[in-house]
Amino acid sequence: MGRRRLLELGVDAALVVVASTAGVLLELADADPAGNTFGAPMAVRVAVQVLAATALFARRRWPVAVAAGVGVANLVVPVWATFLVPYAVLASGARRGWLVVGALTATFLVGMRAWDVADPFTAPVAIGVSSLLGLYARTRRSLLDELTERAERAERERQLLAEAARADERIRLAGEMHDVVTHRINLLVLQAGALRTRAADDDTRDAAEELRLTGCQALAELRNLVGVLREGAGAVPRPDRPEPAEDLPALLDESRAAGLTVRWEGETGESSPGVRRALYRVVQEALTNVRKHAPGADVRVAVRYGPDDVRVSVVNEPSPGAPDAELAALGAGSGLLGLRHRVDVLGGTFESGPEPGGGFAVRARFPR
Repeated sequence: MGRRRLLELGVDAALVVVASTAGVLLELADADPAGNTFGAPMAVRVAVQVLAATALFARRRWPVAVAAGVGVANLVVPVWATFLVPYAVLASGARRGWLVVGALTATFLVGMRAWDVADPFTAPVAIGVSSLLGLYARTRRSLLDELTERAERAERERQLLAEAARADERIRLAGEMHDVVTHRINLLVLQAGALRTRAADDDTRDAAEELRLTGCQALAELRNLVGVLREGAGAVPRPDRPEPAEDLPALLDESRAAGLTVRWEGETGESSPGVRRALYRVVQEALTNVRKHAPGADVRVAVRYGPDDVRVSVVNEPSPGAPDAELAALGAGSGLLGLRHRVDVLGGTFESGPEPGGGFAVRARFPR
């Protein structure tokens, strides 16, 4: 039970105690049974006062029903709980609330035989004050609800504006990436094609052709990335925008052709498309780092398919030579961070770091 509900029960209990006590004391002060409509004995009058006060526990949920019950009790003996019911009726926003309050007031005046008392005006005034307080509470609650709705609407509008700003920034970034990076890669592809045409020996032509094909693949992947930036992270690639290859043997062959000694210790198995892409990216990034920071090092690539998960590890031995300082400085240092984020999104675990005997290891685990 929440704190608010406990507070409401505490308030209701206090009102029940006050109404019961006040009603019983008034009845005890007037022991003459002829002072009420039906001439009820003292025990009945006290019981009616207590029962009418106890009905206040239900005033929040059924205010009109409580008002009807208290009105019937007024015909037996005017109950003190009558002064608290109009507040509940009007604060709840019940239909025809003023009509209910008017009928309740009439039953109280009949029960107290207002035509026989010297002051028939105090009771209606007290009921009117209770009604005005209930109306104030209802108006205040409506105002707070409206202010809360306005604040929520303003927050939603702010989020929409922020999303629009991010979309504009994505489009601007995609345009700059397309203009700058695509231009450079196109030059690389053209120069590789020219080298293939003018080369005098087959090895140079083959190397130039491989360089040209790699540049073309980079352009295709860049086009896919630019499309995601322009259309948002949830964009679905179109058929003319193919997904990067997920063929691990081909990826290992590319690294071997670049001079790495790569030993495959893995196995094949089935997994979701998202896991396959992430698995490919982990191996791709790890091999790229080996080529940049540990040229000539032996590399072991292992993929294991368990009943519930897929594990991949790329471990390289210490490099026999120093890395190319210019090539190593080209990295932004965010490749492993990007892999960690990709693995986390899929609910897996990622770790990377130096090995005790030298070298470096990248390991990841994905749920199947």
